[in-house]
Amino acid sequence: MSNDIIDLLAETPADLADLRRRRPEAVENAQRSFAALFEPANPALIEALPVSTRYAVAAFVAGISGAQRAAEFYADLLVDEDEALVAVVEDAVRAGVSAGPYAGGDFVTFGEGQLAAAFDFAHLLTFHPKDASPAAIGHLQTTGYTEDAIVSLGQLISFVAFQLRVVHGVQVLAGTGEVREVVDKRAGSPDPGWTPAAATLQPEVVAPEKFVNHSLGWKPWVAPLEESEFTDEQRDALIKPERIGMEYFRLLARDPQALKARTLTDLDIFYNTEGGLGRAERELAATVASRLNGCEYCASVHQARSKEEGGDAEAIDRLLDEGVEADLGSDEWDAIRQAAVALTRTPFAFGAEHVEALREVGLDDLAIIDVINSSAFFNWANRLMLTLGAPDVPKRYR
Repeated sequence: MSNDIIDLLAETPADLADLRRRRPEAVENAQRSFAALFEPANPALIEALPVSTRYAVAAFVAGISGAQRAAEFYADLLVDEDEALVAVVEDAVRAGVSAGPYAGGDFVTFGEGQLAAAFDFAHLLTFHPKDASPAAIGHLQTTGYTEDAIVSLGQLISFVAFQLRVVHGVQVLAGTGEVREVVDKRAGSPDPGWTPAAATLQPEVVAPEKFVNHSLGWKPWVAPLEESEFTDEQRDALIKPERIGMEYFRLLARDPQALKARTLTDLDIFYNTEGGLGRAERELAATVASRLNGCEYCASVHQARSKEEGGDAEAIDRLLDEGVEADLGSDEWDAIRQAAVALTRTPFAFGAEHVEALREVGLDDLAIIDVINSSAFFNWANRLMLTLGAPDVPKRYR
């Protein structure tokens, strides 16, 4: 068995493990993301967000998502750090389990202290990231989380959302994916009483009133680094030097090891065109996930990229205007849309019927892995964009 954690959790058969490695940088850097987020080399990042908290939050996210094998995996790692926290996680999972995302400002809260605040934030990111606000950042800051810790925590929760979806997608493709019992959604508390803290940024933005087919800006709720503060490691983590001019990347550079691994995962998933799914279709999957999660910024970027790669502009505009149930006008695009929707709703809504539909429109297993990777990755990206800041309509479009 591979020591790759996604393969370990999925019990990936050899043929599909080989196909996954047709995207070698994606596989390698998903594994590096795990190392960066759970075994960081920088002692300051461990001090900001202890390893025991990291494993506890991951076990909690897997547990509330219904991913039993992953929950046990992270709980086993937690035992080595702080065995007493395993029971705390189990209690929190029982209080927070849900069938999938819901909207409307309903929250579950998990008590007092830093770990409870981390569980609150993880529940928000897992099930209703669109409801994030400066108050959620303030909730973390009030309990003592630093800017560095908040970035690492957001990356970790969002990474686990990606990991669970790839694991389940590979299992379904292999014919071993389980059908999960549907559990009740929990309404929680409509007003958790969170407020922005003194350190919380509350920038003035003009929020988009709908999903748009033009570019958007983005403003953070957590202070990004200034260009003058960047170390060589942080500059290297950007991969593309021009990104230092973007507040989003200057924010994520607070955890450079995680940023670099995430970026390299992204680039291989979307730009490695050695066989498999076309670029326009990968960007379509990203746009579908972003539309369902409510991330106007990501949707605006990736709808444009799909069009640039030859995608059907009218179909994409219908997706933006009508939502994820829109008829995209071709059997292939509709099969990709339905698969991306299922993977986004929960890690487990994706099933054998989606694989069959993708095969019927001519996709081979490598192309289906590309659908899984592209959809899953934007369940990572959207959660960062939605919970660390807000989209802003540029003046020329107001």
